[in-house]
Amino acid sequence: MIEIIVTGIIGLFLGGVVVFLIKRMQDENKKKSARVEAERIINRAKSEAAKLKKDSENRAKDFESRARKNVEADIHKQKSTVKNKEAQLERRLKEIDDQFKAKMEENERYLNSLKNREEKIAISENRIKELEKKGEVHIDELKQKLEAVAAMTQEEARRQLLTALEDEAKQEAAKKISQIEEETQKESEKRAKRILAVALSRFASEYTSERTVSVLALPNDEMKGKIIGREGRNIRTLEALCGVDLIVDDTPEAVVISGFDPVRRELARKTIEKLMEDGRVHPARIEEVVEKQRNELMKSIKEEGERHVMELGIPNMHPELIKILGGLKYRSYQGQNALNQALEVAHIAGLLAGEMGVNVKQARRAGLLHNIGKAIDHTAEGSYALVGAEAAKKYGEHEEICHAIRAHDEEEKPHSVLAWIIHAAYTLSSSRPGARRPQIDSFVHRLEDLESIGNSFDGVLKTLALQAGKDVRVMVESSKVTDDQAVMLSRDVARKIERELPQAGQVKVTVVRETRSVEHAR
Repeated sequence: MIEIIVTGIIGLFLGGVVVFLIKRMQDENKKKSARVEAERIINRAKSEAAKLKKDSENRAKDFESRARKNVEADIHKQKSTVKNKEAQLERRLKEIDDQFKAKMEENERYLNSLKNREEKIAISENRIKELEKKGEVHIDELKQKLEAVAAMTQEEARRQLLTALEDEAKQEAAKKISQIEEETQKESEKRAKRILAVALSRFASEYTSERTVSVLALPNDEMKGKIIGREGRNIRTLEALCGVDLIVDDTPEAVVISGFDPVRRELARKTIEKLMEDGRVHPARIEEVVEKQRNELMKSIKEEGERHVMELGIPNMHPELIKILGGLKYRSYQGQNALNQALEVAHIAGLLAGEMGVNVKQARRAGLLHNIGKAIDHTAEGSYALVGAEAAKKYGEHEEICHAIRAHDEEEKPHSVLAWIIHAAYTLSSSRPGARRPQIDSFVHRLEDLESIGNSFDGVLKTLALQAGKDVRVMVESSKVTDDQAVMLSRDVARKIERELPQAGQVKVTVVRETRSVEHAR
């Protein structure tokens, strides 16, 4: 049994050795065949590479030859272009040389002609001088002959001529005077009406002083606490709704209402009075009372306007104009109540119109409406005269009435009898004693400032401030200031007033220059 096993193992070993040898022989054969195949592929690749290299060299040589031919062709083309440009430049230079030579020749001819003209001018001047000398001699001879023939000297002849001219001038002046007298006679009635309109003064009335603050008395200081309210909400509501400032701490048992608009101050005053009567003061109640008092105030304003319109007998006036007119009750200018001044102007205008035979109702109508621009809201641009005229035109007033409104304060030149009447009535109303009362201290200081500004310029003798500071007259020395300098002086004074006194308003500056010749008879 062991022998069989040993024999089997030996047989397996020998079989493995035989298989190994056979496998190795097969591998060697494969390597040889692979080596042969690789050599064949390498040889074939080398031959193809050599072929490609040869083709590339041939293509490079062809490309180089074509590129050289193209460059040579471009160079030849550029050379031909440069040659053409050079030829053109040569032709242009030749043309410029020819033109320069022609200009030089022309200049030489012109200089020669100038020399000839100068020579001719010199000859002509010499001839003129000779002729002037001959003319003077000839004139002297003629004068001597004329004196001998006329039997008078030159001075006597001049006096005789002047006498004849004087007589002729006197005759012409007499004719002109008679012509002027005839024209004056024709215009006498119209001129008399205008003079009467400017000169008449037949009316005066009382005035009402208005201020920018109103003082409302309180029954006790406890009411101030109610007006102020918790954390100031009541006073803030009042100020916001009425458009005024309330000062409650300065004056005992009183409230100061401050505001530039008198209507707003009146609304605040009536509201506070109503709240004090009621005793209930809170924001909701304040809003309710303000609205009620505003309606009542507007109603009273309209009734005030209607009352004065009926009083003056003015028919068919637009309701809006009547409402604006009533609002003048709460407006003032330099201490003069605007509504009272409108009534005053209306009465004066009616009296003037009656004296002159003009429509009295139309004059009263224009006088009553002349300052309605003062009651119109400040958002309207322009002076109160122009704003009032626009409002009157808007609500159907006649153009002649609108012109009188514009012209009453010289916003435009009056060109009708009615306009002159309203202008005169306004002047009389505003300038009569007691009509306007500005604060005397500020008034005097403003006048002094205006006069000091005028006196600060050289050549000024004296400066006078007239018409409540609206008219400044500057007297100058005629020896130091000419007429042209007077015009510039008026402009300089006006500009200095604008810079230093902007609150003075519109000021008319007039420079007066006069020359006086005085001789005493003994």
